[in-house]
Amino acid sequence: MKTLQNVLETIDLAIEGMTCAACAARLEKQLNRLPGVEAVVNFAAERARIRYPADTVDAKRLMAAVAKTGFTASVARDDTRADEKARKLAAYRHELVQFWVSAALTLPLVAQMLFMFGTEAHADIVPRWLQLALATPVQLWIGWRFYRGAWNALRNRAGNMDVLVALGTTMAWGYSVAVTLGGWAHQHVYFEASATVITLVLLGKLLEARAKARTSAAIEALVRLQPQTARLERDGQLVDVPVAQLIPGDVFVVRPGEAMPVDGDVLDGTSNANEAMLTGEAMPVAKAPGSRVFAATVNGEGLLRCRATGVGAHTLLAGIIRLVEEAQGSKAPVQRLADRVSAVFVPVVLAIACATFIGWWFVSGDFSAAMANAVAVLVIACPCALGLATPTAIMVGTGQGARAGVLIRNAEALELAEKIGVLAVDKTGTLTEGRPLVTEVAGADGRRLLKLAASLEQGSNHPLAAAIVARAKDEGIELDVPQNMEAVVGRGVRGDVGSQQVRVGSPAWFALEGLAVPPEAAMLQQQGRSVVAVAVGDEVLGLIGVADPLRASSRRAVERLQRLGVEVVMLTGDNAGTAAAIAREAGIKRYEAEVLPGDKAAAVNHLKTGNGRRRIGMAGDGINDAPALAAADVSFAMGAGSDVAMQAADVTLMRDDLNGVADAISLSRATLAKIRQNLFFAFIYNVLGIPLAVFGLLNPVVAGAAMAASSVSVVGSSLLLKNWKPGKE
Repeated sequence: MKTLQNVLETIDLAIEGMTCAACAARLEKQLNRLPGVEAVVNFAAERARIRYPADTVDAKRLMAAVAKTGFTASVARDDTRADEKARKLAAYRHELVQFWVSAALTLPLVAQMLFMFGTEAHADIVPRWLQLALATPVQLWIGWRFYRGAWNALRNRAGNMDVLVALGTTMAWGYSVAVTLGGWAHQHVYFEASATVITLVLLGKLLEARAKARTSAAIEALVRLQPQTARLERDGQLVDVPVAQLIPGDVFVVRPGEAMPVDGDVLDGTSNANEAMLTGEAMPVAKAPGSRVFAATVNGEGLLRCRATGVGAHTLLAGIIRLVEEAQGSKAPVQRLADRVSAVFVPVVLAIACATFIGWWFVSGDFSAAMANAVAVLVIACPCALGLATPTAIMVGTGQGARAGVLIRNAEALELAEKIGVLAVDKTGTLTEGRPLVTEVAGADGRRLLKLAASLEQGSNHPLAAAIVARAKDEGIELDVPQNMEAVVGRGVRGDVGSQQVRVGSPAWFALEGLAVPPEAAMLQQQGRSVVAVAVGDEVLGLIGVADPLRASSRRAVERLQRLGVEVVMLTGDNAGTAAAIAREAGIKRYEAEVLPGDKAAAVNHLKTGNGRRRIGMAGDGINDAPALAAADVSFAMGAGSDVAMQAADVTLMRDDLNGVADAISLSRATLAKIRQNLFFAFIYNVLGIPLAVFGLLNPVVAGAAMAASSVSVVGSSLLLKNWKPGKE
């Protein structure tokens, strides 16, 4: 039976027409009313990420729901990115023209206001009929967008910024029209207020659009990296073809200094590649036959001939772009407060504006003053800053992470990372190089010992097995084919090699089996060796010492994490002696040895129970440690290079370096601090601005300028996250 979970699909829609956080909230609510639909709308990114049941809902129905709410939508895909960008650029240019027309019409009205300063003698420097002629196009043509947006909101029984602007400016303009046409020369007119507010709102939107474009600069930079053409071998000739036409198996050539067109394997040639755009690591990576190359990385001094393995959406670069886009489009838990406020904000402001108008008119009897103060309330209370506070910071933060080789899967992981108090780390491949080498062969006949062990281990994918097999091959030992091989999880392996029953595994296993383990095992373990014992029948032939050296960067990474207040706990299946040696070398005080792979998740859960409100992180390879990674509050996959690793963890580190975890925590703390700062100023702006307007201390024009400045300042504040650098706390 097919379940709903099995038919859920995900689609990204590019949304046009949203003007504030209330618009995004209204659209999100409308989409989530559809059966089985889970939608998250990002106002800053102008995107909606939607999960929907394919058997009951399709893309047309989703876009119809968007249209019903008053917006337009198109499916956002990699191949539509250029069209989407061109459409936004055309819209920006159109708005720029409208702004300059509005500014030209408004300027004489503002000039008059500057000369007036409340002096009646200068009230009609610009004749009122001319003021009407200048302000009306601004109100009804340039400002038509606000009426359209307000109508769409109101017919969906909601409110947004357009409602506030349209209502406030219409009150000022309509009253002024009545005064002018009625010939009431003794009454003030507010043409300059209505026109100036609209012009300033447009200016704020233009500046906001430019600033928001900079928040997505990380993705744009990644997209620009991939070359448009590739040099393929066809019928013995080299031909240039568009990258989009490549298929897996095509053979391509990359000359010195060129970028790799797709992912592939090197067939011929030696060189190095600059992979800093993927990993954040400036050191070039050597390439030789058998090495992997990745799209958009830059070839060094040699000529490489490669076979394509990942093309189009299946390159590592495409995976990174998808991951960053998903993170930027997701919603952090800290956003919930802003969402709740936005849902009731506009109705509350309308109520305050009505109360202000009635109160001033009742107390002072001055209709024009009452109207001006009510307009100021409506204009100052725009919720744009509130809606931009969180998503813009997340967009910049995740983009900075991608540049540093730290790929954050979603905003929730970014938020939780700052709360990590304990980090559990796997030893092999995380703290250590993950490429063990045989250092000692202790036995009467070392060559026979290696042959038996390597013959039995050649079918295993365990790192220690690989080291033993590699050492045997290096010594030219011909291996036999094992029979009846049986792996004992976390212990070792047994089977038949020729006519002999052979066991290869940990000394602890041999002790449990009742075999006498040579005393040298303990000495090797104290030296930090992983010890493998070899037995034929019940006779232990000897020991093989294997060393997996600590990464050069691990000790500094542990020190950085400890400075961040994070306790590092090592989990390893190795014996206590080896674990103690590695922990001591890395500067780790707490470790758990002889933890079987299946028990690591239980160890992580145990850490959760003993650490109060502190979050537990887990760093591993993303595949072998999958249960433990899933058990942690925040999981870190070391050394990406596959979609599997990216999907296995909350944070994917493009380098095999634990420093990436410290960078992720540091970035999380910087981003969350910026979000809290943005939310504080967005709230305090309204908390201070609305009372000033209520008590008549805020001119509508000043309110319009402050409203426009608030949105720009929040986005500009988020852009300061670009100053964050990896490796610094």
